[in-house]
Amino acid sequence: MAPDPSSPAQQQLRADALRNRESVLAAATAAFAASDAEPSLREIARRAGVGVATLYRHFPTREALVDAVYQDQVVRLTAGARDLLAAHTPARALRLWMDLFADWLATKRGMTGTLLAMVDTGEISLAHTRGELLAAVGTILDAGIAAGEIRADTNAEDVSAAVLGLLAVSGERGNPEQAQRLLDVLMDGLKQQS
Repeated sequence: MAPDPSSPAQQQLRADALRNRESVLAAATAAFAASDAEPSLREIARRAGVGVATLYRHFPTREALVDAVYQDQVVRLTAGARDLLAAHTPARALRLWMDLFADWLATKRGMTGTLLAMVDTGEISLAHTRGELLAAVGTILDAGIAAGEIRADTNAEDVSAAVLGLLAVSGERGNPEQAQRLLDVLMDGLKQQS
């Protein structure tokens, strides 16, 4: 007889499994952001406080883990835009979103090799991700323009390109203070002048 999926024991098992999955995802995100080279799955499991078998149960391949981290970060950026806009003025939400974007770029550093291979095979679509990110920043910009906080001649593609360029110049992790200063200067340039 199969176990009852609604039993407390089965629900606890599912809750534990979900916690383990989330721990691995958080540890992988941190490991990818902190490393210039791809960290080992054993190191990620250690950081998550789980065994390697638990990691593989949730993410049977490195590609599965990279995809999960990548998709999680895209969701954080897109949902983050809505959440920030709900909690802050559009101009403040845009500046805080730039910080989320910088974190997203940093996360990709330690998974670049696998990520590029997955793009080459079509497992990850950069065009789809780009569209989602442009829509997210566009939502904030539209609200800022409507509120008179952001210049009316601003568009999502230009803002995204500017943020990417500034972060590339400051070296993502190499000079975080400079990155913050440059993003502040960009934000000042995007504000509607009174």
